[in-house]
Amino acid sequence: MSSPYNSSDDSRRGRGFIAWMVHNRITPNLLMLVLLIGGFYMSTRIKQEVFPEYSEDIVSVTVAYPGASPEEVEQGIILAIEEGVRGLEGVDEIAATAGEGVGSVRIELLPGADQQKIHQDIKQAVDRITTFPRDAEEPEVTLEIHRHEVLTVQLYGNASEWALRNLAEEVRDRLLQDPRITQVDLVGARAYEVHVEVSEENLRTYGLTLDQIAQRIRTTSVELPGGSVKTEAGEILVRFKERRDWADEFAAIAVVTTPDGTVLHLSDIATVQEGFQDVDTEATYDDYRAIGVGVFRVGDQTPIGVSEAVREAMQKIEQDLPPGVHYTINRDRSEIYSQRLQLLLKNAFFGLALVMLLLGLFLEFKVAFWVTMGIPISFLGALFFLPGFGVTINMISMFAFIVALGIVVDDAIIAGENIYEYRQRGMSFIEAAMQGARDVSLPIGFSILTNIVAFVPLFFIPGTIGKVWTVIPLVVITVFTISWFESLLILPSHLAHTRRGWSSP
Repeated sequence: MSSPYNSSDDSRRGRGFIAWMVHNRITPNLLMLVLLIGGFYMSTRIKQEVFPEYSEDIVSVTVAYPGASPEEVEQGIILAIEEGVRGLEGVDEIAATAGEGVGSVRIELLPGADQQKIHQDIKQAVDRITTFPRDAEEPEVTLEIHRHEVLTVQLYGNASEWALRNLAEEVRDRLLQDPRITQVDLVGARAYEVHVEVSEENLRTYGLTLDQIAQRIRTTSVELPGGSVKTEAGEILVRFKERRDWADEFAAIAVVTTPDGTVLHLSDIATVQEGFQDVDTEATYDDYRAIGVGVFRVGDQTPIGVSEAVREAMQKIEQDLPPGVHYTINRDRSEIYSQRLQLLLKNAFFGLALVMLLLGLFLEFKVAFWVTMGIPISFLGALFFLPGFGVTINMISMFAFIVALGIVVDDAIIAGENIYEYRQRGMSFIEAAMQGARDVSLPIGFSILTNIVAFVPLFFIPGTIGKVWTVIPLVVITVFTISWFESLLILPSHLAHTRRGWSSP
């Protein structure tokens, strides 16, 4: 039985972009190669992180007021700061917390505002406040930055806090010697302090007050610029360098000179010793005192790469740990990242195998092969474009790829099945490809646009959550768009030039 359609009949070739792509088989192949090779190349260059990088848009102001009640902190600290920053341009919301001995104000900035400029404006406004209580400490104004912690190394054991702190600093320095590790900070370590204790008897004996001793310490422990002096030899910078950091340096401060010329130092009338900041929290691990060493990802470093570098370095450092001190690695976020990546790859593999198997059984192997190719083309093509949108490979974007995986192949199945149906009716390969793609172009277009519209509202989620979840629509829409073009422009060309495997009725 002869076919009523002739593939050489120019009158049936039709016009339009789909027909042009079917007849010009080089263009679809080049487009496919660009998406596959370009996407594979970008997959080795795209930034990898556990969670998307974003800015907090929050400036925090913290003022310590030792010994004050929350009510006193509110009246003396919080209200003054709120009044000083409320009228600044770029400020959206202000939230304050008054606690015992400390007050903190979180200032949320307007979306898109210049963070550095507003940070400086807030700092200047706080510095202009002159009504803070006399005993209040200097305000700390910081722009909150979201850092990308990968893991924490917990050092613990039967050792004093001082020894454990020194050991943690040594571990930090040795980790930083590895070129694959850039940022390491101590976690749960109390800040150093120098404690000065003066008995009431000594104060009475020498006619001193605590304020006088505090003022003496303050004026003899400074480091200030003193300007410059021009000389014939050039300009000389003047700087007062009387900064003191350790107990023996403070102990040598001259406090009192007796009538007979004897100089009494701080160590003569007070107990001066080094210690740690007095806080209500304490870090422990397995019932032992502990100090954490947090390791962060910076720039193009990957979570898995940083984790491997830390584990390799700690194997060498462990040999030098003193007896009774051990380490463990916890909160390793690279493991979560690795699990999500394995889930994505496993789902992609099973998806490819399932589509290939079912279409091969009910349609034709070559149809199944080219339809299945729509998945890697769409995904690698998305990886080719996503870095231009600022998208990285992270937990959220991989979740978006998993969501798209269950939808993206539908378009290619519809187009491939319809082309196969026209070929079974007796059309030539080219005519079947053109007619089959044309018939489903409108339904496929509306189907993809419907899916895209369903994800568009995620673009408009405000605040920090919106900055994280905006990755999902970017990934899904990019994958859907490439799948749209692949199913209507690349797939028909491949099926049109398949010369074997399809039987004519």
